[in-house]
Amino acid sequence: MDFKELMESARTCRRFKEDKPLAMTDLEWLVECARLAPSARNAQVLRFTLVSRGETCRKLFSLTRWAGALKDWGGPHPGERPTAFIAILMPGNGNHLVCYDVGIAAQTMQLAAASRGWGCCMIQSFDQTAAPELLNIPSDMKIALVLGFGVAGEIRVVAPMPADASFTYWRDAQGVHHVPKRDLSELVAARY
Repeated sequence: MDFKELMESARTCRRFKEDKPLAMTDLEWLVECARLAPSARNAQVLRFTLVSRGETCRKLFSLTRWAGALKDWGGPHPGERPTAFIAILMPGNGNHLVCYDVGIAAQTMQLAAASRGWGCCMIQSFDQTAAPELLNIPSDMKIALVLGFGVAGEIRVVAPMPADASFTYWRDAQGVHHVPKRDLSELVAARY
C-alpha cells in the first residue's frame, strides 16, 4: 500500500471488533513508532500510559465521549468498543511546541495502527478529572489526548465535500462512515 492509500485508510475509527483484542505488545509497538517520530528541539517530553483490556480499559471507556456530530449515536455499543487505549501525557507546564509533538505522536500511532488493519480514535473529550485519577497520572503531567485502539470494525471512506461545504461526517444506511474532504484545488493557496 502506498502512503496516500494508508492516509485514506487511517480515518478515525469509532467501532471496533471487541472479540479481537490488541495485546500490550501491540501498544508497545505503537509507542515505539511514536518514539521514532520528530520531536520539537528533540526534547522528547511526552510520556505514554498504556491500557489493554480489563477493568481499567472499561472504566476509561466510560470516561470518554464519542462522535459529537452523530447526534443519534451514543458511542460504541458493547462488542464495538476499543480494546486498548494509549494516553499521551505532556508536561503540565509544557509550551506550545509540546502540542505539536502530541499531534505528531498521535498521527504516527494512527498511521501505524492503520498499517496493521487496526482502528484508532483520537479522543480529547474525556473526563479531565477522573481519567488522570484512574490512570495515576503524575501531578506534573497532564493527559493531552486519549487514543482508543482495536481491530477496525467499520468501513470509513473519504468523501467529496458536499455542495453546502459541510465538513460534518456521516454514516450511510449501510453504516459506512463518510468523512468529507476539501478538493486539492481548494487548498493550494498559490503556485510559483
